Amino acid sequence: MDTTTTEEFPTRHWRPLDDGRAECTLCPRFCKLREGQRGLCFVRGNRGGKIVLFSYGRSSGFCVDPIEKKPLNHFLPGTPVLSFGTAGCNLACKFCQNWDISKSRELDALLDRASPEAIADTARRLGCRSVAYTYNDPVIFHEYALAVAQACHQRGILSVAVSAGYVCPEPRAEFYRHMDAANIDLKAFSERFYRKICGGQLQPVLETLEYLRRETSVWLEITTLLIPGENDSDTELDALTRWVRDRLGPDVPLHFTAFHPDWKLLDRPPTPPETLLRARAIALRNGLHYAYVGNIHHPVGSSTYCHRCGRLLIGRDGYRLNAWNLTPDGACDRCGTPCPGVFEARPGDWGARRMPVSLGRSGP
Repeated sequence: MDTTTTEEFPTRHWRPLDDGRAECTLCPRFCKLREGQRGLCFVRGNRGGKIVLFSYGRSSGFCVDPIEKKPLNHFLPGTPVLSFGTAGCNLACKFCQNWDISKSRELDALLDRASPEAIADTARRLGCRSVAYTYNDPVIFHEYALAVAQACHQRGILSVAVSAGYVCPEPRAEFYRHMDAANIDLKAFSERFYRKICGGQLQPVLETLEYLRRETSVWLEITTLLIPGENDSDTELDALTRWVRDRLGPDVPLHFTAFHPDWKLLDRPPTPPETLLRARAIALRNGLHYAYVGNIHHPVGSSTYCHRCGRLLIGRDGYRLNAWNLTPDGACDRCGTPCPGVFEARPGDWGARRMPVSLGRSGP
């Protein structure tokens, strides 16, 4: 196995400032850093007057997951995806459920070292149709993710970005030229929430969503984690779903997922299933064709139906597929209405398995 790594990898999305600092231009934080300082993400910093990446070639771990766990319901259903991330994040969400990874300031937490070629070869050896950049946001390990995506494409493996979409226009365009699918975490539909709960801004995320939908061929799905009392009001859900319909179109799948208390947001209760089902009903009422619920067991809310005739197209019980009524070209087998997405003639049969992987081995 090739384990070539680079501890300090050069980057190009930065600019020198007159006062001697270097400004990172990868994301809308625009961290201005003196020699030796790191950005909020912690994995990008000023070394020798230039912004470098400290996590290139280093991962917090690898796991083969069902693609539906990303969540992606319209992208190669039933197939396994090799998932990995690094450390750090460019947002500061108080409810982060991967905080031990995303908020780690110890690069020693990155247990696995792997070249892009090793990751791509492992995905192919394990029968994965795609690799997912996830657990923390791939925006901050931009150069590593792109190198992995290029190695994967050379081997016929697709790339999936699981991201909050908090990125500047130039690196965004560069990044998504190499991605085949994305699930963007639209954390709420208010600047107040992004500022108070996430330490960021809503507008750049909306710009990323519109860019993906209008200017790329990347398959797009959206996830919103509903937190009781913070982003789950009928008014906000109505505004969010109308925006998705009007600006992105009714065929973009929207996933509403359940919150559980974690990290710094421990004073909110878990999301009741009724809240997720209410959100799904609002989305469907506002004209979205595909709205799902997640982090709860609800076969109806996690299955795919024809928006024209109501036919069950893809039945799901958790992450396991139990019905498939699409034609080989991805249309309803009853009325012929196309179901948007990236489908193969037959679904995968990976099921709900989760298989941790150490590169160089084929099993846990």
